Amino acid sequence: MSGVLAKLYAFLYLRGFRVWVSYRTQMVLNVLSWVLPVFTYYFVGTSLGKRITTSVHIMSYTSFFVVGLAFQGYVSSSIVTISQRLRNEQLYGTLEYYVLSPVGVFGFLTYSAVWGFTLNTLNAAVILAVGAGLGVSYSGANMLGAAILVLMLVASTFGIGMMSAALVMVTKQGNPISFFFSTFTTLMSGTVFPVNALPYVVRLVSYALPLTWALDGLRLALLQGATIIQLSPYITIMGVFDLVTIPLGAAVYKLCFDYVRRKGTISQY
Repeated sequence: MSGVLAKLYAFLYLRGFRVWVSYRTQMVLNVLSWVLPVFTYYFVGTSLGKRITTSVHIMSYTSFFVVGLAFQGYVSSSIVTISQRLRNEQLYGTLEYYVLSPVGVFGFLTYSAVWGFTLNTLNAAVILAVGAGLGVSYSGANMLGAAILVLMLVASTFGIGMMSAALVMVTKQGNPISFFFSTFTTLMSGTVFPVNALPYVVRLVSYALPLTWALDGLRLALLQGATIIQLSPYITIMGVFDLVTIPLGAAVYKLCFDYVRRKGTISQY
């Protein structure tokens, strides 16, 4: 247990928080990048209409996009962060040291993900707080149900992140998984507009993304106080995603790691 805590301290505090706050300009820009889109979509919603019809319910547009923006970062930012950490170690020439260390590359990836998820939790808290200032009400919110959905979203995101990091080891530059989830999740997962507004074929793709289901469930939990029973369809679907993405991510990661190790290109960039 002490070993795990030591690794969490090293990756979460020393490599994560200490480095993040040491670059104050970047830290401020990070926070602004969280807050400014909230106001952008707020004024868009104000000009286009106050209410929006979704597959979940009819709600204010501000409430809809605030929850979407708050939790979308768990997917796009986290996947980019995980793959970028591994890419940085390639550039620094230190990836081989992790291979030889007790942590290992898989452990390095796992503990590095903790900081990404922590930062995105802070991101979500800031956006939800700004949303409250803009009139979004969380009274009666089912925080337990929301927490379960977030944890399940994090688990599925880690599985996808492992696949993204695996491709970085092989391709070195150019990562289609990272590109897709950082670029298209806002468009296709019902982050700032409902999925039912998409063309039918594109909608089918959106339903294959865990974030789409997580956001629907989170809106029910946070904005309408849905019970665990009412959230059970979303929890079940997220459980299926977790059972698929985590083993698949681990298998792809091991396959790519064994491949680059055989070729002797693990630290090449």
